[in-house]
Amino acid sequence: MPRTGATPFAFPDFRGATRRLVLLNLFAYFALLLAKLVSPTGAGKLAGLFAFSPSFFLHGALWQPFTYSLIHLGLIGTLFELLSLWFLAGFLENLHTSSWVTSLYAVSVLGTAAAATAIYAASGTLGLSLAEISLYGCFGGIFGLLVAIGALYGDLQFMLFPLPIGIKARYLVAIYALISIAMLFGQQRMYAFAQLGGALAGLLYIRLAPRRGVSFVFSERWYRLRNRYYRWKRRRAARKFEVYMRSHGRTIRFDGNGKQIDDDPDDKKRWN
Repeated sequence: MPRTGATPFAFPDFRGATRRLVLLNLFAYFALLLAKLVSPTGAGKLAGLFAFSPSFFLHGALWQPFTYSLIHLGLIGTLFELLSLWFLAGFLENLHTSSWVTSLYAVSVLGTAAAATAIYAASGTLGLSLAEISLYGCFGGIFGLLVAIGALYGDLQFMLFPLPIGIKARYLVAIYALISIAMLFGQQRMYAFAQLGGALAGLLYIRLAPRRGVSFVFSERWYRLRNRYYRWKRRRAARKFEVYMRSHGRTIRFDGNGKQIDDDPDDKKRWN
């Protein structure tokens, strides 16, 4: 369980969903670096292809909401994002399941893209001037993780590195939210609105989604459907066996689950 006092600047264990998310983003970053060494022009086109642009998405680039978070361009920004991802996801993974953390991150990333698409479509419909920018990086997922910590563990205090000052999680989230709201009045309003969309998606997830994560729900439904199919096959085989035994002058009955009903348990010759 987390401590309610000031939390030192120490990173959680590097395991589970945290490790997978960080390594996936790190692999994508170095893959793009290698592409730049081979062909800088081709790497730029590749980054533009997989970054999120609302206009491209609305014209058929349906993969971009799933890939833009893996595009990292600058070294400092990538380092800050991945360290933040490690710290926030690792903290939540100590208190929740890996599937829950992964689902929260994925929902926040998709919510960021959805918000950017919404403000772009609304500006076009209303005839407003909006500078479209390409979104890249996992900032939306990180903001969703931060909002989850602020909503669930608001009294937890973090140290503001490198300053020896502690701040509660809910206040840290409020500061980030106010910065994003202030950015709505500048040139980066699409970025700011998208970031707020990721935060809202993360908040809705922790309020509405099951505690074990969306993947657990899907797996449970899959196994339920599979077991229902197997029970149907068992009942079908039981009916066929009843018909077969009647053709040989024997009466065998099965219940609704395909299990034999023993009319006379003491009759040892019923199979003879």
